[in-house]
Amino acid sequence: MIEIKVVNKSANALPARQSAHAAGVDLMANLEEPIILEPLQRILIATGLFIEVPVGCEAQVRPRSGLALKYGLTVLNSPGTIDADYRGEVKVLLINLGNEPFIINHGERIAQLVVSKHETVEWQLVESITTTVRGNGGYGSTGK
Repeated sequence: MIEIKVVNKSANALPARQSAHAAGVDLMANLEEPIILEPLQRILIATGLFIEVPVGCEAQVRPRSGLALKYGLTVLNSPGTIDADYRGEVKVLLINLGNEPFIINHGERIAQLVVSKHETVEWQLVESITTTVRGNGGYGSTGK
């Protein structure tokens, strides 16, 4: 288990898992009034949460699958990364890829947050890298 310090400046409950083995917790909109998100419009939504992610970890803001399927609502910079040294408010960049306006209300579950450990990189400059069967085969190189 990873402990996260959190300041909650919203009237919403703390983010919570919606099932026993869910990897993420749901983030809720912290709004003074509802927002109408028109098709292809994007907006940055406040959550009222300020978190302290431990060094060696990151928090990722990801779309909620139900909102994506039913309404075309998704996180534009998915996944959005919250680094261990960020101390600002957690916000969610939403875009409406659906055909109809979507109303976002205060307390609406708009995204999910997944916290995980990560490695840091130390680059080793070399003249060449090893070859593989795949080689430089990129997008679409392994089939449909």
